[in-house]
Amino acid sequence: MPLIALGLNHLTAPVNLREQVAFDAGSTEEALRELTGEPGVEEAMILSTCNRTELYVGVADGAEDVPQAWLNRHHRLTPGKLDEFLYLHRDDDAVRHMFRVATGLDSMVLGEPQILGQVKDAYQQAREARALKAPLDRLLQHTFAVAKRVRTDTRIGAHTVSVAFTAVRLAEQVFTDLRQACVLLLGAGDTIELAARHLVEKQVSRLIVANRTLENAHELATRHGGYAIALADLPQHLAEADIVIASTAARQPVLTRAMVEKAIAARRRKPMFMVDIAVPRDIEDSVGTMEDVFLYGIDDLRQVIDDNLRSREAAAREAEAIIDLQVDRYMAWRRALGVRNPAVDMRHHAEVYRDEVLEKARAMIARGKSPDEALAFLANTLTNKLLHHPSAALREAALSGDLDLLHAAGRLYGLEREAGED
Repeated sequence: MPLIALGLNHLTAPVNLREQVAFDAGSTEEALRELTGEPGVEEAMILSTCNRTELYVGVADGAEDVPQAWLNRHHRLTPGKLDEFLYLHRDDDAVRHMFRVATGLDSMVLGEPQILGQVKDAYQQAREARALKAPLDRLLQHTFAVAKRVRTDTRIGAHTVSVAFTAVRLAEQVFTDLRQACVLLLGAGDTIELAARHLVEKQVSRLIVANRTLENAHELATRHGGYAIALADLPQHLAEADIVIASTAARQPVLTRAMVEKAIAARRRKPMFMVDIAVPRDIEDSVGTMEDVFLYGIDDLRQVIDDNLRSREAAAREAEAIIDLQVDRYMAWRRALGVRNPAVDMRHHAEVYRDEVLEKARAMIARGKSPDEALAFLANTLTNKLLHHPSAALREAALSGDLDLLHAAGRLYGLEREAGED
């Protein structure tokens, strides 16, 4: 069963296209059921983050094109629209790609740790949708072990700069002293949580957390000394913010141009700095054209991030070496799935011989033969039957000089070890 990894990411596609193929948490499980219902699709996992959407799919031979056709159909895209932006990896390359993604080697921020948690979430969603079978499930377990080893054995995670940290650093470049700034956070997920931690470390003046679920906003704000508002109350508080960092799971923008225009007017045209790290975007694109607003999107962070890559490049090379080794190990296990275990056949044949000879020995006793005669017949006949074919093959190997088979037989029957003990 071929394994493919199909997707697009921050390196291959612009954010407006990534938005169109993103899956939110609420729709992923149903999408997985739909995908695994396609002809030739045996198992699947969907990984969708702000920087990538990827399908990991086990397919029947000849069905490699099914996932891409389904992706276009599911998102109602014109056939061929994604062709120049998609990448497709098969088998070994698909396994290597998954390992690289989970370890942060394929991330915008080299070595960033959040992606591993996102892969684990995707795995859990696939399990709940009953979309996994043994090969892909085993691959995910192997992936988590590889990611742990890379984190332990290399410095890929040392001084890692997350997207959230990069957003805060960019804000710090605009506002030299964040202790004078009011920051509005849109959302209450992991990325916003990380941003809040970094802002607290910078001793930001005020922190406002806005979220669709007020309870979640309140919990996050309480942990970091801020105060919470509902997204519905955003227009009343927007003018207070010098900095806005947005990362919600909304499908449509939560911050519109009209809202920002009113806020800028209330601020008497005092500039606002905004970072939108959500996909789909949280802030209307046209906000970026306003004179008194400095809007940065997820792709704009790349230059800031690139400045921090050099210190982790050596660790990345070490991580790639670990990944290459682990790809070979997983693929060896996967290939073994398609090979019939000869031990099963050997045991079956031995049991057939045993039953035949045992029946004959019982018949001898029934005809009046002594138990000793029957046992001798049983032992001799069973030994001859079990060793006939191996002995014939070994005689032929000895005559032809097939040393590989002779050594293999020695290992198989433990003869080399016994000879060494002598």
